[in-house]
Amino acid sequence: MKIPFFTRLYNGLLKHPRYRWVVMGASLLYLVSPLDFSPDLIPVVGWVDDGVVATLLATGITQVLLDRRQAMKEKKTLTTATSGEPPALPSDLE
Repeated sequence: MKIPFFTRLYNGLLKHPRYRWVVMGASLLYLVSPLDFSPDLIPVVGWVDDGVVATLLATGITQVLLDRRQAMKEKKTLTTATSGEPPALPSDLE
C-alpha cells in the first residue's frame, strides 16, 4: 500500500527534532480552530480531516515517546556496560 504524500511529509517532520514541536503545536491548533479544510458542519466529511490530523498526531507522539524510551534504554545499557557492572536482568526474568 502506498503511503500518501501528506502522511510521509507529516511523519518526516515529526522525526526531525527542529520541527517536531512546531508540527505538534500546529496540529493541536488546527484541531481546536474553527477553520478547517472541510467545515465541520458537513456531517461526515467535515470530521474526516480532523480525524486524520488527530490520528497522525497521536501516532507521531507515540512514536516519539517510543524512540525516546528506546534511546534511554540503550543509554542505560551502555552506561552499565562501560561501568564494569554486570548487566541487569530483564524485569521479567528476575
